[in-house]
Amino acid sequence: MLQPTMPRPALTATVPRRLVHRAAVAETILSDWEHTGPDRFTLFAQRPRAHRLHVSPDRSPYEPLRVAETVRRRGALLAHAEYDAPFDHCLVLKKLQLTTVPEYLAVAAVPVEPLLHGTVSDVRHRAGRPTALRHDTDVRLVGERVATAHIAVSWTGESVHRRLRGGRTAATVTALPFPPALPAAAVDRALPVDVVPAPPDRPGRRQLRVDTAHPVFFDHPPDHISGMLLLEAARQAARVRAAGPAGGGSFRAACPQYAELDRPTWIEVPDATGTGLETRGFQGESSVFECAVGAAAR
Repeated sequence: MLQPTMPRPALTATVPRRLVHRAAVAETILSDWEHTGPDRFTLFAQRPRAHRLHVSPDRSPYEPLRVAETVRRRGALLAHAEYDAPFDHCLVLKKLQLTTVPEYLAVAAVPVEPLLHGTVSDVRHRAGRPTALRHDTDVRLVGERVATAHIAVSWTGESVHRRLRGGRTAATVTALPFPPALPAAAVDRALPVDVVPAPPDRPGRRQLRVDTAHPVFFDHPPDHISGMLLLEAARQAARVRAAGPAGGGSFRAACPQYAELDRPTWIEVPDATGTGLETRGFQGESSVFECAVGAAAR
């Protein structure tokens, strides 16, 4: 197991919460960043030793989705701090690809402080201003690569965002009542409130439980279902189908359109393939989420 090292002396604070779109300081994750070359950046982060979702119930390994959350924060920070995304614009996760190495996810004796090295590319502009980018990241501990990630994000102004959403805002949209949960042990969770799939209504299909009071999935009042909740749904659905923790070390996801709070979301898991599990999210006839969940790299 790699032991954490301090990448620089006395990292004592997080970055401003608004840079990563978080209300809770505890969920900010990132502590600093450096511009290391043209469209190249190193970011500094910290993983806590305990977390209700991203550390296993027995407090031994971190969940791979903790890495996904860390890298997602990187995209938000760079969009605002380095690529002039206005703070009143809405950032949207378009694609995510993540691969983790399981032996480097162990919880250590002190909080782990990974370095996130990477580049920004495919910066798209409208009216002379950036509106989207891709960021590619190597996550390293003590010089060892422990994960890789590739993420595409875009951002739009509030009026365009509202128009795309049919006028929905956090103040006007209400989530549907959510159905009962699966047993927490079936998805390797300690608490029933952290379970996001319902029991199947037919083979291979489960309704997504959208609890907007959940303090991690919904850190602040939402107007749509977050990408991280959909990733967690894919992870938990894969655990159910695999009947154990074998799946979930790698994710390849796309969000073709918004997942709305006021429409039921169905998660489908077809039969497993040789490389993992394909999960899909639907609202009506529309696909809102696609994710291949695979075993971790070895």
